[in-house]
Amino acid sequence: MQKFFLYITGLLLLSCSSAQKTGTNISSGKEDIKEVLRTHVMKKVEWALKQEPVTVTAQTSIRSAGGKHDFYSEGDYWWPNPVSADSPYVQKDGMTNPDNFVAHRYAMIRLSEVVGSLASGYLLTGNNEYVTQAMKHCRAWFVDTATMMHPHLLYAQAIKGRFTGRGIGIIDAIHLMEVVQGITVMQHSSAMDKTVLAGTKKWFEQFLQWLTTHKYGKDEMNATNNHGTCWVMQAAAFAKFTGNEEVLSFCKERFKTVLLPNQMAADGSFPQELRRTKPYGYSIFNLDAIATVCQILSTEKDNLWAFETGDGRSVKKGIEYLHPFIADKTTWPLKPDVMYWNEWPVAQPFLVFGALAYNNKSWLTTWKKLEHAPAVEEVIRNLPIRNPLIWIH
Repeated sequence: MQKFFLYITGLLLLSCSSAQKTGTNISSGKEDIKEVLRTHVMKKVEWALKQEPVTVTAQTSIRSAGGKHDFYSEGDYWWPNPVSADSPYVQKDGMTNPDNFVAHRYAMIRLSEVVGSLASGYLLTGNNEYVTQAMKHCRAWFVDTATMMHPHLLYAQAIKGRFTGRGIGIIDAIHLMEVVQGITVMQHSSAMDKTVLAGTKKWFEQFLQWLTTHKYGKDEMNATNNHGTCWVMQAAAFAKFTGNEEVLSFCKERFKTVLLPNQMAADGSFPQELRRTKPYGYSIFNLDAIATVCQILSTEKDNLWAFETGDGRSVKKGIEYLHPFIADKTTWPLKPDVMYWNEWPVAQPFLVFGALAYNNKSWLTTWKKLEHAPAVEEVIRNLPIRNPLIWIH
């Protein structure tokens, strides 16, 4: 398992931006962001070119109820019962068990880093070598029957003695978003392997079908916190990649009628996140996801950045609420998070997304000052956007 941590901890991760047109000139902002990130991107490309594919078949757990090709992970906050080692695990909310099986999760993160980095490099240079390397990894994950992952998450975030898998495990797949976005920006390259592209799209069509019809998917969709947000974020990304207009429309409506009105308070905060043992980190994560939903779904005719509920809740209000606590963490009014308090914030996507969408130089300045290359696994896992150039092309 150590090798999977090593894959992650040396990477230069980005958190950056994207935005939809809201009536302001954002071209100069995009160029500014590219210059901030250019060196990071090319270092990551250098790393990605040296990597060989590592899929879920490379490592398995005896606790998994699935097979070799099935993604498996364990609930983060569940621990052995001190009364008896054979008893079902017990919960310690906010406290991550370091002995849980996470190899598949980190392999997926690694895939997103490889494809996202190579796609970013392709946008900067037009080098077709990057496309060829990225498709080698996609072939292994989504096409090659010897190494591919099955298109479902039946065994994600299992709990020993309690559940072989859970709907909330679907959140592990947020790392596939930058895979499909990376492929999207490279798909018209002359080096694109059309067979792999077709096979990958077929895989995501099947995964999206499972995500929208299986009980686990429906449970996650109906979650009233960041899990519900991340379901919309994923479903939107995969629907856009596969051209599923029905799911895209559904996600837009859910953003307007469920996510904002049910999750956001009048002041722009997220009460369901604030009540947790890590309210700071969870608030950041949910706002990052909300902003990413806007990036994926907004069009000139239906701009979610400009959307506001009847009582004034909006993404802008959410950023206005949280930004002061990002710019000066000492002003945070609640207790510190029980874990990873010192590691947040980093260069959060919502800052740069919001800066471009609303032409807010203050938010962009804050983003520039924050860490763009975090190495802590928990931070990496909770950054939905780590290769930003592919979102602002």
